[in-house]
Formats: sequence, structure tokens, C-alpha cells
Amino acid sequence: MKGVILAGGLGTRLYPLTYATNKHLLPVYNQPMIFYPIQTLVKAGITEIMIVVSGPHSGDFIHVLKNGKEFGITHLEYAYQEKPNGGIADALALAEDFADSGAITVILGDNTTDADISPSIKSFKEGALVFVKKVSDPTRFGVPKFDPSDNKKILEILEKPKDPPSDFAVTGLYIYDKNVFEHIRNCKPSGRGELEITDVNNVYIQKGQLGWAELDGYWLDAGTYDTLLQANVYWSKKESAPVKISE
Repeated sequence: MKGVILAGGLGTRLYPLTYATNKHLLPVYNQPMIFYPIQTLVKAGITEIMIVVSGPHSGDFIHVLKNGKEFGITHLEYAYQEKPNGGIADALALAEDFADSGAITVILGDNTTDADISPSIKSFKEGALVFVKKVSDPTRFGVPKFDPSDNKKILEILEKPKDPPSDFAVTGLYIYDKNVFEHIRNCKPSGRGELEITDVNNVYIQKGQLGWAELDGYWLDAGTYDTLLQANVYWSKKESAPVKISE
């Protein structure tokens, strides 16, 4: 399976930090933010990766990532999203040729996690799978509404709801079959003028083809001042923790 990292946008929520470079190249403890999603994919056995970039600092990625060999990437390529505010689904559409009619794992470039997603990748067959995580602020995310008679089934995903139907967030981590690109083409821009990935996920729900898995481990999107700070604190503690030696 191939992997796609979506690292576009203008990072306006992090101005003035992102006047200097792309949000996904800002430091999270001892490495650029985008190293984390790369490591998540490679750890899961995905070594063919496309990174979708946009905005005035797109060229910075090449200086930082080079050809990707130091991460264990066997093939690294880039796509340029001409409309930085076109939405996640708009960015993902650029990966159609790269996917080459196969399934893909997609992760947002500001997602940092130490979860192992390889079991879900190995067992994936068709449709779509979203990874969810319990959060304290679900109104910032797409939120799944579970079937009260079968809490293993998602009835709908609501985008940034004022009254969340659950305390789970749909993280920026997904697995899609080849049909995702056709579903994106059939989506219409939202009120924000974006092609919403939530709309794509809801198409899979309507077709009875969406599964989900709860991330087992740490996860946080580092796209705001507060979450960027929290991510730095977590990873600094984890990486600097003394190694326990068994007697």
C-alpha cells in the first residue's frame, strides 16, 4: 500500500510562525512536524509516499526531506495544490495517478502519533477506514455519530458540530480504496468553499463501506498554538525519558 501526506494550506492559525516556513516544517521537540507522519507510515510498512504541498514555502520540503532515504522511504514524490484553501479532499485528489488504482493510507501532515496502524493496514480490503480518538474538544473535528443500537457502527460524521454526538474525533488518518477519487469528484464545495473529507467519508457510510478503529496510543494534531505546545511537551518527555534497564 502507498501513503499520502497532506501538508498543504497556509497555516494561518499559526501566524506569525508560518510567515517563515510551512506549518508542517515547524519543530515538534527535536524534529520537524512532518517527520512524525512519515515515521507513522514507514513504521507501518509503507515506503512509497507522496507529499501534497501548497503555498509560498513549498520548496522548503525538498531541503528538509531530500529524497527520503534517511527515513526508509523507497520512493518519495510531491504534488502541488494550487488552491491552498481548497480543502483536504481537494488535496487528496492530486494523488490519483500516484495511487495507481490501489488502496492508500492518508495522514495529515500536522498529526503526531505513536500508534501502530500496521494491523489495520494489513487487514484492509475495501471501502474506507477512519481512525478515531477520544478528545476533550470534539467541536474542532469531524465527530462520528454512533448507532445507539450498535455502537460499532457509525451513522454519520458531523463536521465541527456545536453539539457533538460523541467525544470521539475523526483523526487526520484514513485508509481508502481506489474509489475515493470518484467520490471526491462527485462532492460539492461546502459553505467554506472547500471539498470536505467528511463529505467523502459520509459517502462511504451511505454505501455501508466505512469502518473505524480507535488509535491505541498518543495522538494530537499540532495545528494551533496550544496543540503545538502540547505536542512539543509530550514528545520532549517521551524522547528524553530515561531507558529502564531490567535487572
